[in-house]
Amino acid sequence: MVVGSGILISAYTGVSRLPILGSFLIMGAGISCAALAIKLNRRSLYLYFAVFSILTGLFLFLWAEAVIPLPLNRCWPFLSLFAGLSQLPSGFYKHKKPKAVYIVPAVAFIVLGCVLLVFSFRLAPFSFKQFILNWWHLLLVLAGFLLVLLSISGKKN
Repeated sequence: MVVGSGILISAYTGVSRLPILGSFLIMGAGISCAALAIKLNRRSLYLYFAVFSILTGLFLFLWAEAVIPLPLNRCWPFLSLFAGLSQLPSGFYKHKKPKAVYIVPAVAFIVLGCVLLVFSFRLAPFSFKQFILNWWHLLLVLAGFLLVLLSISGKKN
């Protein structure tokens, strides 16, 4: 049903069927993982892959339909955003409440994706290499702060 819908959509738009089919197969895998997450009681890993696959498949579908008019080599930081966004519902699904063990890495992936998108879309007046060379000490402080947060959250659970 999912593959047939993708082919039907691409038939009317005149776009190549292969990228559309690939995006719908990825979304179909995500839907299968979601069903496994529900059937196997509180398997957050399946829910993580479900949300990640559905977001990635939807992104690839929009890219194939030229809604997102950028080359894929500039859009790869979206995968980091999708990884962070996928972590949030999977942690909530497993524990029925927000837990720092899931929120901190999710926020880290989202922030990393946003930073990489700034450099990928060339919104900053300097390169990523210059950023790292000038701000590496701040990145070490942030990494240490992240480790302290993870350590504190692990002791409360």
